[in-house]
Amino acid sequence: MKIVLVGAGSLQFGLGMLGDIFQSKVLTGCEVTLLDINAVAMERVERIAKEFLKKEALDFTVSATLNRKEAFTGADFIISSIEVGDRFKLWDDDWKVPLQYGVHQVYGENGGPGGVFHSLRIIPHILDIVGDAVQICPDAWIFNYSNPMTAIGTAVMRKYPQARFVGMCHEIGWLNRWLPAMLDKEIEDLTFRAAGLNHFSCLYELKDKAKGEDLYPQVLERSAEFFKQEAGYSDFYETYLKTGKMESHEAFDKKGPGRKGRFEWTDKRIAKFMLEHYKLLPITVDSHFGEYLSWAWDIVDHRGILDFYDYYRATLTVEQRPEIELKLHERAIPIIEGIITDLGYEEAAVNVINDGLIEDLPSWVVVEVPAVINKDGVKGIKVPSLPKGYLALMRNYCGVYDLTAEAVLQASKELATQAIIANPVVNQVSHINDMVTRMIDVQSKWLGYLK
Repeated sequence: MKIVLVGAGSLQFGLGMLGDIFQSKVLTGCEVTLLDINAVAMERVERIAKEFLKKEALDFTVSATLNRKEAFTGADFIISSIEVGDRFKLWDDDWKVPLQYGVHQVYGENGGPGGVFHSLRIIPHILDIVGDAVQICPDAWIFNYSNPMTAIGTAVMRKYPQARFVGMCHEIGWLNRWLPAMLDKEIEDLTFRAAGLNHFSCLYELKDKAKGEDLYPQVLERSAEFFKQEAGYSDFYETYLKTGKMESHEAFDKKGPGRKGRFEWTDKRIAKFMLEHYKLLPITVDSHFGEYLSWAWDIVDHRGILDFYDYYRATLTVEQRPEIELKLHERAIPIIEGIITDLGYEEAAVNVINDGLIEDLPSWVVVEVPAVINKDGVKGIKVPSLPKGYLALMRNYCGVYDLTAEAVLQASKELATQAIIANPVVNQVSHINDMVTRMIDVQSKWLGYLK
């Protein structure tokens, strides 16, 4: 069994995923190949991994290479998490440049013009990765952790429909944190399902596992009191500024400090609005969900979003002691185990081509749905009819994904501009051409292919 980690030079991704692999009994004895374009960073991760295996006497083989074709030869599974360029410098441009041109986007990573620019930069590189995989190891499953998830997946599946490509995101983990505390139950006592687009997904089903009782009415009844005081990113960032300590918040299970926050409805003003007007609970916070909504600027927790961004930057830039932990951080490895052992279990959230899973959305868009994991791989579960109001919000953004994919595949500046004009958060267009031209000029290394 061979697993390839693409982007393994990142300490957060590389060491975190190695810990996930090394804690697995099912994967004992497998070969892990590290792949990165940064030799120094990759060799550091390789050294740490080999020292760890020797110390713990674990039966795994680790190697490293800069050659993608060499890495993919004989691969059974590929786990990829890449970014291009100076991550935060480019993200700053994605967020702040559109603001200067009059676009009220609340964040700029996945949705809005910033999300389009991010997509236009990263998708060509991921298409190269998938193209090599399709040629060299066509039966390998590819798990992608890079954002913007839906834009990437939609473009990949349009060019390589035969690829076994699955997008992975841990935002669904917020439900593991919120629901037990809100309902005074253990997570093991609950069954739930959520669906939508990545970072724009809502809980649609919640039941008591033993009794089969519908618990969604209790969420609607208790959510206001719970979220009004639940700690959020402004609380985490405030603690960090005062103490220098990072609180646990980004693990897949989202286990956190379990304390009351100083700020009310921090990060969750859109959740408040969606619960009141749509009777639905989003599975993520304002900075993500709000990127897709024309009216988000009016209601989001702006401080919470700024504090989230600064806190996230700190978590990735503050010097950390590099180490591998034998505990599960993400869900790719349990899925791989489920495929190998034909487990037939239900995974809470994967990003796969729609093809009728959510009937009222285009078949070609990648959607986030639960899935059955067995020897045949990852099979999305068909979602029952979702509320029409929620579907309308999602459909508002699908055209952006269509145009973004075509802009990349056709290397078209015109289609990239149209993707931004079609974006729900864009409400004035007199400066859009200038904005697109300016971004292409200053990010020509990544966007210069658009003609």
